[in-house]
Amino acid sequence: MTLLEFLLAGLGAFAAGLVNALAGGGTLITFPLLTAFGLPAVVANVTNTVALCLGYFGATFAQRGLLKEQSKRLWLLVPAGVLGGLGGSLLLLNTGERLFTELVPWLILLASLLLAVGEPLKTWLRQKSAERNATKRGDKLIAFLPVGLSAVYGGYFGAGLSVIVLAVLGLFYNDSLTKLNALKQAIAFAANIAAAVVFLFSRQVIWGAAVVMMVCALAGGAAGGKLANKVNASILRWLVVGIGLAVAIIYFIK
Repeated sequence: MTLLEFLLAGLGAFAAGLVNALAGGGTLITFPLLTAFGLPAVVANVTNTVALCLGYFGATFAQRGLLKEQSKRLWLLVPAGVLGGLGGSLLLLNTGERLFTELVPWLILLASLLLAVGEPLKTWLRQKSAERNATKRGDKLIAFLPVGLSAVYGGYFGAGLSVIVLAVLGLFYNDSLTKLNALKQAIAFAANIAAAVVFLFSRQVIWGAAVVMMVCALAGGAAGGKLANKVNASILRWLVVGIGLAVAIIYFIK
């Protein structure tokens, strides 16, 4: 990668960190950018996962208070996230470059659609929570499997994972959206870190780009936190959805 490409990767990661803090979908910015630099699709995906993993930590740490109230769920579902992330990352590394390249436009399209339904999903969960009575259900062992399967997708590609996990949690747990969102962050963090650990030993991480992107993504996330009450997240979300759809179309044409 050239100096200009490193600079652009850093700017893209900053934008991704900002977008993830405000609306989600940062991978739809950084992954296509890395492939535009000529990186093979698998290498770009691996590097992107490692570079953005600290962003998940920041989001989880910020909601640690809500997670303390859900210790039983954490003990059940975080291992599901870890196992799923490991499975997805190993599946990616054993997917041929040609096959993964053919899947990329479909994955980007899926991620864009997931991001588009994210807000309606949250509205549905709020209504669902309000309609149910306040009696809490016991923690559901059966949730382990769908959460684990969602995490497989997260380890394989990642964009849109939060929407999938939140939908699964809404089906199995009767609780406030705030608590389920915090639990979702912890599961996504577990899946992402598990995948990143596997990728560290894959010899496919472009470390120069990963380090630059990691620092810039953290800065973007911090900036996003400060702008949370000043930026219309809905407009930003639809902008990212538009970018994702445009990128998917370009990949399909290619």
